[in-house]
Amino acid sequence: MTSNVDRRLAELGFALPDAPRPLGAYRAAVQAGGLLFLSGQLPIKDGALRYKGRVGIELTLEEGRAAAELTALNALAQIRQFLGGFDRLRQIVRLEGHVASAPGFYEQPKVLDAASELLSRVLGERAGHARSAFAASHLPANAAIELIVTAEVE
Repeated sequence: MTSNVDRRLAELGFALPDAPRPLGAYRAAVQAGGLLFLSGQLPIKDGALRYKGRVGIELTLEEGRAAAELTALNALAQIRQFLGGFDRLRQIVRLEGHVASAPGFYEQPKVLDAASELLSRVLGERAGHARSAFAASHLPANAAIELIVTAEVE
């Protein structure tokens, strides 16, 4: 059965990737009470890291935004895999974004807006979230973006 979220993704021209596997000895997602905590998500597609390096040197702002969008799709894929769909998802509560950034690059919020905007277009009111943006000199596996998502679930 196709969910409203899957239909909305298709309308927007997106397909959720397979949920990426953890890169280490941890779980991709853990539920505690009514909260679902996702481990850091990277811009991985088809098992490969698609955006490497720092925004402002190796990557442009637009490439950073594309990385954030892909990473948000991975977060949705993790939610779908953990919950078995989107029916139990009440809302995205918090989005924490880490952007591998060149010295002097201060547009991390613009990069992360791509993730926030995608979630909003796909989830509507369920996407409203608090957000923090961080600059990092480097991220795991030389990823451009790492997103940490907390969601409220039933």
